[in-house]
Amino acid sequence: MADGRLCGASAGIGRAVALALAWQGAEVTVLARRAALLDALLPALREAGAPRARALVADLDDRVRLEARLRDHLSEHGAIQVLINNTGGPPVGPLLQADEGAFLSAFSRHVLAAHLLTRLVLPGMIAAGYGRIVNVISLSVREPIPNLGVSNTVRGAMASWAKSLAAELPPGVTVNSVLPGYTDTERLVALSQALAGATGRTVEEVRGGWVSAIPEGRLGRAEEVASAVAFLASPAAGYLRGVSLPVDGGRLRAI
Repeated sequence: MADGRLCGASAGIGRAVALALAWQGAEVTVLARRAALLDALLPALREAGAPRARALVADLDDRVRLEARLRDHLSEHGAIQVLINNTGGPPVGPLLQADEGAFLSAFSRHVLAAHLLTRLVLPGMIAAGYGRIVNVISLSVREPIPNLGVSNTVRGAMASWAKSLAAELPPGVTVNSVLPGYTDTERLVALSQALAGATGRTVEEVRGGWVSAIPEGRLGRAEEVASAVAFLASPAAGYLRGVSLPVDGGRLRAI
C-alpha cells in the first residue's frame, strides 16, 4: 500500500488505524500534537511492518504551522497517497450550553483542517493516479447522540464536506467516511461519565444501556473500526466514493 497519513493517531481509533495500515504494508506517518505519545507509537508501527514510520508533531488548531510542517514533510519525504482525517471530538455537553467559540473551534479542527490537508496532499495523489481520503467521523451523522451537541453538528458538516468532495475528485482518487458507533475508547469513557453525572445513573448503567441497543451485544473495539478504514484506504475499495460506512454492531436501525 502507499504511504499513509494519519491525524490524531496518538491514541484510540487513530492509533489502531495507524497499526492496521502498517500491517498492510503502508509507510505510515502519524500526526498529533503530543510528541511523547507519537514517539511511543513508532516502535510498534515499525514492528508491525512500517520500518520507515515517521511522526509529525503538529496541532490541527494552528493551521498556519500545520501547513508549513506538512509542506516540509512532503518536500523531504515525497507524496502521500492515503490521508486519514481523524481527530478528537469536541467536549461533551448539551447543545444549548455550548457557546459560539465551541462551534468555531470544532469546525476549525475538523472541517477546515481536513480541507487544508486534502488540498496539500491532493497533487501527489493525482500525479500517482491513486489516492484515498478516509474520514473517521461518528454514527451521529445518521443519528445524533445525546449530550454531544457540538460534536453532532460538526460531524454532520464533515460528512457533507466529504460527500461534496466526492463529486469533484478525479478518477483514482476517492473520499469515504467511517461512522463508528459506541467504541470502547477514552472518548466513550468521558461520555459515559458525563451522562452518568447528568442523569443520576452509574457509569455501568449508562454503558449497559448502550450495549442493550446494539444487536451484536457489546461495545465496538478500536481495531474493528480500523479494519474498515484500512479497507477503504486499499485498492480493493476503488469503486467506493462518497460512502459513509457505519461500524456500529447493528445499532443503526435505518436502511
